[in-house]
Amino acid sequence: MIPAAFDYRRPTSLAEAARLLAAHADDAKILAGGHSLVPMMKLRLANPTLLIDIGRLSELSGIREQSGTLIIGAGTTHYTVASSALVQQRCPLLAETAAAIGDVQVRNRGTIGGSLAHADPAADWPAAVLALGAQIKLIHAGGERLVRATDFFVDLLTTAMESREILTEIHVPVNPPRTGGAYLKVAQPASGFALTGVAAQVTLGANNTVQSVAVGVTGVSDKAFRASATERALQGQAATADAVTQAAARATDGIEAQGDIHASVEYRLHLTRVYTQRALQRAIERAQG
Repeated sequence: MIPAAFDYRRPTSLAEAARLLAAHADDAKILAGGHSLVPMMKLRLANPTLLIDIGRLSELSGIREQSGTLIIGAGTTHYTVASSALVQQRCPLLAETAAAIGDVQVRNRGTIGGSLAHADPAADWPAAVLALGAQIKLIHAGGERLVRATDFFVDLLTTAMESREILTEIHVPVNPPRTGGAYLKVAQPASGFALTGVAAQVTLGANNTVQSVAVGVTGVSDKAFRASATERALQGQAATADAVTQAAARATDGIEAQGDIHASVEYRLHLTRVYTQRALQRAIERAQG
């Protein structure tokens, strides 16, 4: 299908992009990699009258470390995150998640900020940023704010972003010692999206006990979520296989799963519990070195 008619602007700075969006907030959409927005426009599920192309803004690309935090520009491609030596050393879970996204073409064109802003309930990045305790930087013509990942995903394809805001950075804490992470998913074969995807981050304390644990889940409900019951069950426990299995069995407590032609509700819930156990066990093994 062909999209409805629209105007196109390509600002030369982030400040200019913010001013354009402020002037046309109700009618404009931000274009980065375009992997989510363009198909929606073709299907007339999105009908912006103005596209603001920020895909070439150097301000939005790159990865750096600052005061114990990895700062990733929203325009950074999945491939760049996956191949970054800094990311692989300081927060390997990010690199592992990026490498699991789509195919080579998608990874080379799609951006981390675009994926998070779109908030597809089966996308890979939401699970990782939830498990990592990330913060998301949003700017507008009058200022900026940081939003915790746990507050960012609101509902199906809905985030805490306001219509005048642009997602510019993702802030991720660098791994402390004796920390391991893992991202595992069951992918829908044609699209690569997750039927279920689980990101686990575990830090071990003295005597091999679980000092901290976080589990992000995608592909199951109408938005990505933290498996809080699993986290509570494993926190402070010895990092044994039995403790992991018992905690993982609670990964879907209180969750309303979605069924479709690819996976029933019951199958998704089962996969989530199984893959939570596997992701946690792998994260613990990596934390043990």
